[in-house]
Amino acid sequence: MSTPSLFAARYLPWLFTGLFTLILLAFGQPVWAVLALFLFGLGVLDVTQTQQAVRRNYPLTGRLRYALEYIRPEIRQYFLETDEEKIPFSRNQRALVYQRSKIQNDKRGFGSIKDMYVSGAEWIGHSVAPTHPDPTDFRIQIGGSRCAQPYAISVFNISAMSFGSLSANAIMALNRGAKMGGFAHDTGEGSVSPYHREHGGDLIWEIGSGYFGCRTSDGRFDSEKFASQAKSDQVKMIEIKLSQGAKPGHGGVLPAAKVSQEISETRGVPMGQDCVSPASHSEFSTPVELMDFISRLRALSGGKPVGFKLCVGQAWEWFAIAKAMVKTGITPDFIVVDGAEGGTGAAPVEFSDHVGMPLRDGLRLVHNTLVGLNLRDQIKIGASGKVISAFDITRCLALGADWCNSARGFMFALGCIQSRHCHTDHCPTGVATQDPARQRALVVTDKAERVRNFHKNTLANLADLLGAAGLNHPDQVNESHIMLRDSSGMAKPLASVVPHVDAGALLVAEHDHIVLGSLPEPFKTYWPTSRSETFALVG
Repeated sequence: MSTPSLFAARYLPWLFTGLFTLILLAFGQPVWAVLALFLFGLGVLDVTQTQQAVRRNYPLTGRLRYALEYIRPEIRQYFLETDEEKIPFSRNQRALVYQRSKIQNDKRGFGSIKDMYVSGAEWIGHSVAPTHPDPTDFRIQIGGSRCAQPYAISVFNISAMSFGSLSANAIMALNRGAKMGGFAHDTGEGSVSPYHREHGGDLIWEIGSGYFGCRTSDGRFDSEKFASQAKSDQVKMIEIKLSQGAKPGHGGVLPAAKVSQEISETRGVPMGQDCVSPASHSEFSTPVELMDFISRLRALSGGKPVGFKLCVGQAWEWFAIAKAMVKTGITPDFIVVDGAEGGTGAAPVEFSDHVGMPLRDGLRLVHNTLVGLNLRDQIKIGASGKVISAFDITRCLALGADWCNSARGFMFALGCIQSRHCHTDHCPTGVATQDPARQRALVVTDKAERVRNFHKNTLANLADLLGAAGLNHPDQVNESHIMLRDSSGMAKPLASVVPHVDAGALLVAEHDHIVLGSLPEPFKTYWPTSRSETFALVG
């Protein structure tokens, strides 16, 4: 193999730095000569290293490729992407949150910039008899007859984000904002930290498969620790996390190096060891056992609402859970449906892009199932997955939700700029980092006001939207209020497009094949193959 010529064109910029070093020394310019020598040295490193072929073939100039690649997301975000391009949130969506959180002008002049005739376009029908609803009344009562301490939740709340994923300052700002605005803050599966407690905002305590905050030394559920924490006045509801939109069916590991003293104490895990979130729960392995666990948590918490969160995966597993409700007579007080498009943390690309059911499909499936079992009036449904605007909330309500949660929306209110460095600990705004210097940039008192403002102004716009439709409360929204344009260009009411299941139909379908045959998919295929005793597909 022949040796490449040192005087090949690609080597010339590097070689010139060596030549410039000699020239600058000859002309008595030692400072500039040192700089030129430094660049020449970098070139030597490039040529001799064996890790990166581009640098080896193009000393010095090859480094430009890596520099440009590093800032490519920022270049694209600030100069190339359109206002409506969602990667994952558009500039207009982010601007809306910034404006409402800072109480700036969020109006738009000169008409809509959206193409109203494109397939998928949506709008709400307005009324000639508009109303004037009060957004302070936009609350939903959660907690059935078995609950001694029901909770009136806002229709818009902070979705699950753990301390550890978010910084201490971010958690404090979110909770202080929730306290000032009178809405709920989901802890995420990382348990209730001191930063959740500091400002006293209402908490939804999420219990994941790691049972953080209520676990034994070997990672099993500890009922005494749970009861002690759950009975706190600040904890309003208990949420069992079955799966999450970012990475459904996937466990997680917080490396030992990242398990700080604070995280160790909050989660109840030892320092010096990896903090593991298993892919599945150890307290139950069947749908019936899940119902029993719900009943236990309700009793241990003193009668607080208990429910679960899931990103719908295999339809028959969800049907098995629903059948277990009927068999045992035990029902959750609420179900939070997380969409596969959700997710504030890091996840494998395959899971982010190709695992789990998107929110609208999962939400409608859960709603229809509960209607078909005559359980819908007993169980409230929350929705989470790219909920930013008042119309996003309205769409979810029309599909069957009672309330909505937002994670990334409230991150934007904290100052997140969608740099997408959440998993690197290099968050530029101090939101998703444990670096003390970086999170110092996030001033709790200032950002808490923005969190409160975003919630308040979003509900004010929701009130305007519902009022224009002639409605007085979010619980009056249904699929008839939303219009959309289908792939053929026809405008249709959402009611004519989404699947429906008649009240009680699934109870009848258990023994009536005619009714079963009239059900939409996936009920027709998977309802008869699901059993309350197992998550597996039967038959």
